[in-house]
Amino acid sequence: MQDLNKFWQLVIDVWHDGFAGVDVGRILTALAILLVFLMLRGLFTRYVTARLRAVAQRTTNQLDDQMVDAMAPPLRLVPLVLGVFFATQHLALQGLYAEIADNIVKSLIATSIFWSVHRIIGPWRFLLAQLERVFTHELVEWMVKAIRIAILFVGAATILQIWGIQVGPIIAGAGLLGVAVALGAQDLFKNLIGGILILGEKRFRKGDWILAEGTVEGTVESIGFRSTLVRRFDKAPVMVPNARLSDTAVINFSGMSHRRIFWRIGVEYSTNVAQLRQIRDGIEDYILNSDDFAHPPTVPTFVRIDRFSDSSIDIMLYAFTKTTEWGAWLEIKERLAFAIMEIVETAGSGFAFPSQSVYVESMPTGQPEPFTPPPRLTDNET
Repeated sequence: MQDLNKFWQLVIDVWHDGFAGVDVGRILTALAILLVFLMLRGLFTRYVTARLRAVAQRTTNQLDDQMVDAMAPPLRLVPLVLGVFFATQHLALQGLYAEIADNIVKSLIATSIFWSVHRIIGPWRFLLAQLERVFTHELVEWMVKAIRIAILFVGAATILQIWGIQVGPIIAGAGLLGVAVALGAQDLFKNLIGGILILGEKRFRKGDWILAEGTVEGTVESIGFRSTLVRRFDKAPVMVPNARLSDTAVINFSGMSHRRIFWRIGVEYSTNVAQLRQIRDGIEDYILNSDDFAHPPTVPTFVRIDRFSDSSIDIMLYAFTKTTEWGAWLEIKERLAFAIMEIVETAGSGFAFPSQSVYVESMPTGQPEPFTPPPRLTDNET
């Protein structure tokens, strides 16, 4: 019986001593408080979000609706913060443990705040959209990404400060490390600067059709920090380093105001002067009277007898269409080709094709015929 009383006394001692001077009963109660808040997290989030959405729907502005959607994930962290706070308050910790508990609560609060700010950058990015009057849309997207990264950096620095970790020496050490890394990552920084130059100079934008000779031709899908994603016309994606696109000549076909047609039309040498004038005037009238083509003085337009080639008389056609869309441009070229064929046939001429004439002169009379000796017979043939 005495041993049993001794064992029970040990149980009581352990119960009262617990952890960090807090009895086990108080610890279990604190865990129960935290568990209750975690169980109420979903209900709390749904209730608060529903109330905020109800208020936002009363206005015609869509900004508040977007902010409510953006704030939904951080709101789920609020019950956890409250649960940890009330649980640690119930424990009534002392000394170092109390300081650690306070730092945990402060860290959770800082995380909630900076997470919320990071999330609402999306709805508020319309303010930065005003900068698209000066900068490109892609450069504004870069600025949004940079702001979000800065928010995360400040949030991390705040949490480190809460735990007594000085950020200054870390930044200084990171600077020395950055110098060493920069020496081995020159291409990375070169591509980063190249991307900034591409966006700053407005060389091309997302959705543009570009051609970099010897590199790629296709449609720009995204401009990243290091490389640009270009989708070729066979639908194959190509990741091109920004430095390569900033250092080479890039043709931006999407920047065209008009699309050119440049032909040389060869007619037969049997075509007389009157027919040539009729053909030239007919082609010029068709272009100048068509709504498909841009006209002078906006763009130059030429239909002229250009040169005498080996097999044809060439007529140069130089004109620009109003559309820059490839499919519509092909249709205009097709109609122009049909019209030129009708004009040439109406004039009584025809299209020339490569040919070569061979002139053979007859042998002069009164001259002896050349003597060709017969082949020599071998011994076996005799």
